[in-house]
Amino acid sequence: MAKYVIGLDNGGTSTKAAIFDLSGKEIATAGKQTKVITPKSGYTERDMEELWLANCDCVKRALEKAGVDGKDVLGIAVCGHGKGLYPWGKDDKPAYNGIISTDSRAWKYPQKWYEEGIHAKLHDQICQEFMACQQVALLAWLKDNRRDVYDNIKYVFSVKDYVRFRLTGEAYCEATDISGSGLMDVKNARFDKGMLEELGIGEVYDKLAPIKYSYDLCGKITKEAAELTGLPEGTPVAGGMFDIDACAVAVDLTSPERLCTIAGTWSINEYISDVPVMDGSIAMNSLFAMPGYYLVEECSATSSGNLEWFIENCMQNEEIPEGSNLYEHINHLVDSVQPEDSDVYFLPFLYGSNAHPFGKGAFVGLTTYHDKAHMLRAIYEGVTYSHRTHIDKLLSSRERPEAIRMAGGAVNSKVWVQMFADVLGCPIETVDAKELGALGCGMAAAIAAGVYKDYKEAAKYMVHPSERVYPNAERMAVYQKKYEKYCAVSKALDTVWGQFEV
Repeated sequence: MAKYVIGLDNGGTSTKAAIFDLSGKEIATAGKQTKVITPKSGYTERDMEELWLANCDCVKRALEKAGVDGKDVLGIAVCGHGKGLYPWGKDDKPAYNGIISTDSRAWKYPQKWYEEGIHAKLHDQICQEFMACQQVALLAWLKDNRRDVYDNIKYVFSVKDYVRFRLTGEAYCEATDISGSGLMDVKNARFDKGMLEELGIGEVYDKLAPIKYSYDLCGKITKEAAELTGLPEGTPVAGGMFDIDACAVAVDLTSPERLCTIAGTWSINEYISDVPVMDGSIAMNSLFAMPGYYLVEECSATSSGNLEWFIENCMQNEEIPEGSNLYEHINHLVDSVQPEDSDVYFLPFLYGSNAHPFGKGAFVGLTTYHDKAHMLRAIYEGVTYSHRTHIDKLLSSRERPEAIRMAGGAVNSKVWVQMFADVLGCPIETVDAKELGALGCGMAAAIAAGVYKDYKEAAKYMVHPSERVYPNAERMAVYQKKYEKYCAVSKALDTVWGQFEV
């Protein structure tokens, strides 16, 4: 009888479940959107109960689509967006809405910690920069603005730790997520109450659950979860991981020589190292899914989520040629404009900026000559240039890789993948799997079940890279000039953003 593993992937707006066999073959998937709540500018939240039920629904529908008996599932693991905050209350209910990683309400706290020298004092422990969307900043904001919520918190969760808690009834902080929260002494892989007191949130120490690792057994499916998901009570649940770790694992980023870029809502660019990079050139070091390694990361909310915004707001009534779908149509429009024939630039800062704290999205250079195809090309290019700003920083502290492994929604576009190769000047490899985050979770579940001993062995059987896409030398030269102008446009607008109130 065939055996299976399930991966659950929780992004900022959607949940997906995928069932895999032990060779990494995707058997069936099911997805569901959750409503984003925006009570004020800069706030992005979601209903935690709606999110929980969406996860259950996705698992149940995936099992039904696959025709798989839940008894043949060896285990399940969950991944999700990092940062953000999903607080569980002392009254055994959500203490607040879940806060998504695109939330910027707490922007004053990192600024304050830098100005007061607290970041410099703690940097050797936290090994990363502070960000407004981290749990550390959001908890400080709750303490000052919603003390009733803050005092009621029983557990501080990331999104995937919350979902796993609902599946098992057991509370843990998994290492990859909590090490990127600003709450952890990453260098020593522990919580430090003195560090939290320096940040003015010493009470949080008692709200942090024990630390587990991605492939650790973290409980079993409860009776309630069994009824909602279709999985048998007692099905093992592995720790799971931060979604960027899951994608990294799923593209076999198990060697320090490799480098990975993920083009989703966030621009994630990363490699692994046995030591953190502490010279100030890198924003984020966190614990990787493989013990003994750090995930060296450069990221911002400046990637393909910008395209989804444009589609939703500017292409709802788009006429699509017969025999094509919307994304094929978009790729055709982008490809219909040569890079040297368009001098329109797009700053992909709709959800956040990697250039200025108050940076906003912008088209620059539009005239009456330009049409939707030029704007779409500008979005594709702007996202790719934003990734390059991060990758250039990563390469300042390591050797250039032989190729870059790429994941995220953009890999479904051959036009965009070729553009990444041309802009980065490096061959690109994708992986033959649509739901990479879920696949990484499936690998964790397989290790927890004893099928494979570690991620390297799991990758040998479950990860299948595609052929490389090589850069076009002529276009590399064109894109180099355009990238320099993109950087100049972005820098010029820095003087404008600082004049806006947030």
